[in-house]
Amino acid sequence: MAFDEQELFKRIHGCLAGVACGDAMGMPTSMMSPESIRKAFPRGVDGFEGAPKGHPIHEGLVAGQVTDDTQQTLVVATAILEDGRVDPLGIARRLLDWAEGMNAFGSLLLGPSSLRALQAIKAGKSIEETGAFGDTNGACMRISPVGMIHPGDLERTVADVALSCLATHNTDIAIAGASAVACAIGAALRGVRSIDELIAIALTGARLGMSKGKPWIGASIAKRTQFALSLLQPQRTEKEVLQDLYDYIGAGVAITETVPVSLALVKYANGDPVKTITLAANLGGDSDTVAATAGSIAGAFAGIGAFPVEYITTIESVNHLGLDTYADRLVAFAMKNTRTAKSH
Repeated sequence: MAFDEQELFKRIHGCLAGVACGDAMGMPTSMMSPESIRKAFPRGVDGFEGAPKGHPIHEGLVAGQVTDDTQQTLVVATAILEDGRVDPLGIARRLLDWAEGMNAFGSLLLGPSSLRALQAIKAGKSIEETGAFGDTNGACMRISPVGMIHPGDLERTVADVALSCLATHNTDIAIAGASAVACAIGAALRGVRSIDELIAIALTGARLGMSKGKPWIGASIAKRTQFALSLLQPQRTEKEVLQDLYDYIGAGVAITETVPVSLALVKYANGDPVKTITLAANLGGDSDTVAATAGSIAGAFAGIGAFPVEYITTIESVNHLGLDTYADRLVAFAMKNTRTAKSH
């Protein structure tokens, strides 16, 4: 199908907004259990909140403030735009520069796989080695720019996902999870309007991704997603569904938990990005990453118009991200890639 450039902008901007709004909404409840969320937020989280006092990672962050999920997403976007391709070394260098600039090595900011890999890169190890044990959700939380640059082309998307994961998450499990998210985003940008079809494409991406990277032991992304979807029973209340997802699938840092739960939340919210990220923020566990990941898919599916204007205004006024400028540049990059692909 031919791309409508304006429509592509709305969906890419929506995808980036989904990352940032999800990250910010999930920030205060990150690493909290459902019970502790209910104690801290008796009415639930339904908008941007500051981090509770004593938060182990985000204490001091204000309402609407994003975390490393959004920051690393924009690091990857910048690397792709500046290098003109997905260059694993370019991404690794920029992630290392970002980590050093944020004093991430002296805090809990980085996830375990990225922390281990970036420390190894800093020590001079080759990026061909440093991602050999990365199996966590850092691979999927920052993957959205890769999903934007080959909309609907699963093979090229998965190949670039593998390159983007090389330095920190070079395992079949991590690449499969990140490929599921990237392929879902690409399908949404391409014009897929059915949530079920979107999830089917995500699972195809996961299966393709399993052929990349180092073999690793872990649950099947595709089968665990199917199980997560089976938990969305209409007779269950929203609170019960979230508790089932938390208990049976999990919401920790493993990518085999984050991606299935994220896809299930997108389905449960019928692709509504605000509903998706609100559910994720109240889920518990690594809620900012789940909300950012699920938000990226739902945001691409629904477009920027599905977000309240005040959400985008708050995100930009608090963080000064310039998501619309990123979206403009990523649209141009995707359009160029599409024309190049057609010429071949």
